[in-house]
Amino acid sequence: MAKKVLETININKYFYDPVKFRVLSDINMSINEGEFVSVVGKSGCGKSTLLYILSTMDTDYEGELLINDVNLTKKTDKDLAVVRNEHIGFVFQFHYLLSEYNVLRNVMLPGIKLAKYPLKEIEHRAMEHLRTLDMADQALKSPNQLSGGQKQRVAIARALINDPIIIMGDEPTGNLDKKNSDMVFDIFNNLVKERNQALLIVTHDPDFAARTHRTIEMADGRIIS
Repeated sequence: MAKKVLETININKYFYDPVKFRVLSDINMSINEGEFVSVVGKSGCGKSTLLYILSTMDTDYEGELLINDVNLTKKTDKDLAVVRNEHIGFVFQFHYLLSEYNVLRNVMLPGIKLAKYPLKEIEHRAMEHLRTLDMADQALKSPNQLSGGQKQRVAIARALINDPIIIMGDEPTGNLDKKNSDMVFDIFNNLVKERNQALLIVTHDPDFAARTHRTIEMADGRIIS
């Protein structure tokens, strides 16, 4: 039976400006190892708000969040920072690569922060990920020398550096043309097949969502299918 890597139990979220308003209602969901899941819904339906909670960035909610069978509700910010760095890989719409570092160093940064391996090992692992994503020949370039699709591949390599149990994406193909969007989808699909990686991707792209294993559809702060 597939291992559950993420689970929510009755998550509710409120905004209080200017009056109390419920933005997420009774969110119950789970993601298994090796599962490629997309989250869809119109703008304002709560997709990004949910992702911030699932990624432990937002702790102001009711209900429970479990990652790797550990209940993270009411954990300290310090504990959550460790969970984020060790267990969650992030790929955003904007790559957030640091222009003062070359491609290789950008990929290494979360590994350096976690300090699970010696620097030489982190560098080796970073190069392996770049090689897998056909970016090894760009390792010493500055991010501003890369195309949009290449930057997103570097961002995926960076997300993988600490062997996360789940990769979360917020519109990772939102800034890309069809060719590069398809390439990113294929990379994600290969991660599922070859590494049994769990993926949770928020997307506005119906074509992308249709090709994932499962689609979670949201409307008005609820999961409707």
